[in-house]
Amino acid sequence: MKQFYSFVRKEFKHIFRDKQTMLILLVMPLVLIGLFGYALSMEVRSTRVAVVDMQQSQESRRLVQRVDANAYFSVTEYLQSPAAVESLLRKGRADLALVIRTRNDVRQGKAELQILTDGSEPNLAQTRVQYLQQIVGLTASPTAAQPAVIVKMLFNPQSRSAYNFVPGVIGLILLLICAMMTSISIVREKERGTMEILLASPLPPLYVIVAKLLPYLVVSSVNVGTILLLSYYVLDVPIAGSIWVFCALTLLYIIVALALGLFISTVVRSQLAAMLLSLLMIVPAIYLSGMVFPVESMPEAAARVSYIIPTRWYIDGARKLLIQGVDPTHLSIHFLVLAVEAVVLLAVSVKLFKTRLQ
Repeated sequence: MKQFYSFVRKEFKHIFRDKQTMLILLVMPLVLIGLFGYALSMEVRSTRVAVVDMQQSQESRRLVQRVDANAYFSVTEYLQSPAAVESLLRKGRADLALVIRTRNDVRQGKAELQILTDGSEPNLAQTRVQYLQQIVGLTASPTAAQPAVIVKMLFNPQSRSAYNFVPGVIGLILLLICAMMTSISIVREKERGTMEILLASPLPPLYVIVAKLLPYLVVSSVNVGTILLLSYYVLDVPIAGSIWVFCALTLLYIIVALALGLFISTVVRSQLAAMLLSLLMIVPAIYLSGMVFPVESMPEAAARVSYIIPTRWYIDGARKLLIQGVDPTHLSIHFLVLAVEAVVLLAVSVKLFKTRLQ
């Protein structure tokens, strides 16, 4: 038994000495339980509602007050005509619109209430509509008939899930290829001792870095083109906005992902560590990006963290371009955030890269 216990102690020592193993055993479970237990939820909160009250009656005002008092909704816009709703949703200034028609319209056979929502994220849109329909039902008096409600999904009338997941899948694939594979490739050169040989060549270190990153940029661009072709011709996902603006946004996101992979390669020394650190950074980035779980349902702290995640800005911008067809001027904040992150990551990575290998 003493020999058995000595082998057990030896294995414990190996585990505690191996930082990569400790990351898997201790840090990754904490990250996942923190995400799924605290930050991620399918509940919908902070839904911005635009109201078109054409009735201007006591009942309609009571309905609007009831919606605004609900914890899940807040009335942020009052419009004069339903014609302005689509433009408001396209600009991202509201998530849902409630149109209350006049008594004359109701007598002519039109529905008293109409709910218009952004259908580019169908699951989220349907949840918002269900919540609002419950409020409408509670507002009606017990003896009165339920008000007729018409629901319209803008930008995605058939509520197809592909409209939501195609931009997210592109963001995920680019992050995996550019960040993880780039970091592993550079660290592999370090492990084999060939990186010092490359740096001893006549080329400046910056050229060596660019040469390592360029193939992954080309491969990522080919992947994006393939996904777009399959999405458009097979899945019938529209390309409503400018394809050139989408390509520019994608190229900027690829540069950010490559810079992230370069940064990871500067702080680790083995391929296993590069893969583990990549996963440790990529998994929260995916779940906090709004791809699977809506950012609006996250606690305030988690929502604030999501602002620094490039995947969130790329997926949101890609959805607006592909599905909603927004004007490029409405994506200025997306380009600005990604550009700043690219510059910061590249500057820090190049400095650390040169310092570690001199």
